[in-house]
Amino acid sequence: MLLAESLNRLGTETAFDILARAAELQRQGKDIISLGIGQPDFKTPPHIVEAAIKALRDGEHGYTPAQGIVPLREAVSRDLNRRHGVDVHPENVVIMPGGKPTMFFAILMFGYPGVEIMYPDPGFPIYRSMIEYTGARPVPIVLREANEFAFSADEVLAGITPKTSLIILNTPGNPTGGAVPEAEIRKLVKGLEKHPHVTIMADEIYSQMLYGGREHVSFLRFPEIRDRLIILDGWSKTYAMTGWRLGFSIWPKALVEKVVRLAVNCHSCVNAPTQFAGIAALDGPQDAVHEMVKAFDERRKVIVPLLNQLPGFKCVDPGGAFYAFPNITGTGMSSKELQNKMLETAGVATVAGTSFGIHGEGYIRFSYANSTENIRRAVERIGKLLIEN
Repeated sequence: MLLAESLNRLGTETAFDILARAAELQRQGKDIISLGIGQPDFKTPPHIVEAAIKALRDGEHGYTPAQGIVPLREAVSRDLNRRHGVDVHPENVVIMPGGKPTMFFAILMFGYPGVEIMYPDPGFPIYRSMIEYTGARPVPIVLREANEFAFSADEVLAGITPKTSLIILNTPGNPTGGAVPEAEIRKLVKGLEKHPHVTIMADEIYSQMLYGGREHVSFLRFPEIRDRLIILDGWSKTYAMTGWRLGFSIWPKALVEKVVRLAVNCHSCVNAPTQFAGIAALDGPQDAVHEMVKAFDERRKVIVPLLNQLPGFKCVDPGGAFYAFPNITGTGMSSKELQNKMLETAGVATVAGTSFGIHGEGYIRFSYANSTENIRRAVERIGKLLIEN
């Protein structure tokens, strides 16, 4: 077979490999506590499920517009106005089958040999995977523990060159849980005035999961960059809809036709009943969202102190999402080595920091999308492992 060489440059998500290995160990009879996969452990709220069922019963079985049905795009516009106080025209909204297609299409648009794309490291692994696939040069934005894993506006601006085509930003962040303060975002936006050739893709998928009184500052709030801003958001995390594969994106007017054409060539459209479920999620009661975030916050307050009690561990308090990202260099083990020992010996599934970039060495990602009881059991097992080793 004659395969495209570019396929060799595609990476993957190690979290799914860990999930598969954990499932295999469970089939062998081993008790595994999963703190690895990045998805809420809650069910989709019933009124959202019922909206999809009703759509099916009402005969919504056919193709939909590639950009998404108008009522859903209008619901997205209303939601963004409620949450961020911004006006987004439904024509700038493109509905996607999850969050990944937005980054996939954005990086395809702006990535090619000879250009540079900046991305967070440690960060979501598909950013770098897709950048390398396109032939563009990946330029990491280093997220540091000393800065609570928030980017430094000065460092981002200093990394821009005439070859920079796209900057990818993610706050709150995966895998670190880092949340960027408003002052840093404002400084970055101000500095970007000197670089009009640079487009920004802001991954705001965790925007409703913030703790300690923090508020999300969307890049949509800055009209001076709206003509070169792409927003990635969706339902997966906020409404516990990971398996529904439903996301939305906001694009500058000049790019909408281009991204819709990519959608037509790729997936045609998002399935109809899921889109009606999306309307119910945005326009319906938000109680379940608030309860879920409250539960994550309570778990955060449990897991961080427990991790800090483990020998060789040091964990900063995450500002958002549902991840803790402790420094484990004090254990004397590499991230991958400790990840494997925790899974194979202690029965605790986590993800090595190196799965999220070279600057993730010395860290482990813990997803606290699990019960408080299981979190306590998991940390107890890890403590015994570390003492025995």
